[in-house]
Amino acid sequence: QVQLVVSGGGMVQAGGSLRLSCAASGSIFSIGDMAWYRQAPGIARELVATITRVGTTNYADSVKGRFTISRDNAKNTAYLQMNSLKPEDTAVYYCEAVINFDVHYWGQGTQVTVSS
Repeated sequence: QVQLVVSGGGMVQAGGSLRLSCAASGSIFSIGDMAWYRQAPGIARELVATITRVGTTNYADSVKGRFTISRDNAKNTAYLQMNSLKPEDTAVYYCEAVINFDVHYWGQGTQVTVSS
């Protein structure tokens, strides 16, 4: 059984920073792409950032230059460093990973609230 555990959400003032972590555990042979999504109330879930196993990254235009996705393959963990946070970044953030070649797993959401 595979599990993704997300941590690091919270409340911060505009301009502040937060770091999210997504740790995979269980019967893992391989972890491929990992990604962060977010969903604000009344809005469809949106892709925030992705990272391949070798470290190639992509970002939504809305977070480019402010957010950084990274991963530690030895720890089966992905991170999302969020700087210069804005109130519009307020959402529930989710981690997703392709594990054991073709199975998509989701972590539980973590609330990020940015106050103005």
